[in-house]
Amino acid sequence: MDRMLQEVTGSEMPYMLDGSPGYNQVLVVEDNKAETAFTTSWGTFAYIGMPFGSMNADATFHRAMLDFAFRGTKD
Repeated sequence: MDRMLQEVTGSEMPYMLDGSPGYNQVLVVEDNKAETAFTTSWGTFAYIGMPFGSMNADATFHRAMLDFAFRGTKD
């Protein structure tokens, strides 16, 4: 957050990020989809997008958002 604020300080167009709608858009790696599988009376299913509550989901989402937000900026 500090880095983002430093980047936008003095900008003519400030912006705000709301990542909640994109949370399930972080894709699960093909090799790991079987680990997200669950069974119901309608069959067995696996997540395509990262599910809420999975181990390290918060850190993975945070890293993905930082990578997206700062793509093309100086280090």
